[in-house]
Amino acid sequence: MRYLKPLFLLIIILGVYSVNGANGQGKVYKAVTGNDGIQRIEIVGGGYYFDPNHIIVEVNVPVELVVKKDAKFLVPHSIVIKAPEAGIDFSESLKTEPKIIRFTPVKTGKFIFYCDKKLFFFKSHRNKGMEGVLEVIK
Repeated sequence: MRYLKPLFLLIIILGVYSVNGANGQGKVYKAVTGNDGIQRIEIVGGGYYFDPNHIIVEVNVPVELVVKKDAKFLVPHSIVIKAPEAGIDFSESLKTEPKIIRFTPVKTGKFIFYCDKKLFFFKSHRNKGMEGVLEVIK
């Protein structure tokens, strides 16, 4: 019981002093296809942001997302895209070590990626600005 009060205080501090998604806002990254025919993109998730938060890739060209969490943030994060009709469907927890997510988009359009984490009764990370757009073009 004596740990409940400090834990509750920590939860309140994390909720009140959280950084909303500012770092990755407005950054657009157009993937370039390497000599091996793969589009590679690095995404960092941090204090309720993705950097970059707008990614452009080409349809029918394999993609490798290298995702990781910014080491200075202790809050757990994830990256999720649910667009199986476009060949893009994954949900991964972000760690400080890079993780590779592979897919080949088969449909053009704009697809939202986001963090699905939420702490108790606070806003979800997505509601705090931790989302972005994967734009698939011809």
